[in-house]
Amino acid sequence: MSTPHVVVVMGVAGTGKTTIGPLLASRLGVPYAEGDDFHPEANIAKMTAGTPLTDEDRWPWLEAIGAWAHGRAGLGGVVSSSALKRAYRDRIRSAAPDVVFVHLTGDRALIEDRMAHRKGHFMPTALLDSQFATLQPLQADETGVAVDVTGSPDEITDRAVTALHGLTA
Repeated sequence: MSTPHVVVVMGVAGTGKTTIGPLLASRLGVPYAEGDDFHPEANIAKMTAGTPLTDEDRWPWLEAIGAWAHGRAGLGGVVSSSALKRAYRDRIRSAAPDVVFVHLTGDRALIEDRMAHRKGHFMPTALLDSQFATLQPLQADETGVAVDVTGSPDEITDRAVTALHGLTA
């Protein structure tokens, strides 16, 4: 990308945000921040118990991600966040108006299979239905790209880099 943007890698649980985010950051030569690290302990406890978060639970988390993105403005960075609803992306943009979203998308069966095989993550597959029910894909007036998650992490990252270059071309 010609200028250092802050990229928010978004999507439902299991799309690979935590895998693709660091790969994308490395390819762009910018730091990566794991969105889950911005969650308060109460949020992690709820999700671990299989309880979906409410919007009220998410606001402080989204504001923390927005603050990180704001601090990286002009320097670039990549941060992961489900950012499933337009209102959530708006909350991030309220602090960091120039963020660019990379929406990782894919078939529900593929995502569920990936979730079932990952180790050490607090998000159970039981919450996948609520994630898909909540998802509002990027709209035409939102700066970002959708990237399919089929294939290897390197293939997905290649598609993301190509799509991001297309935004700035």
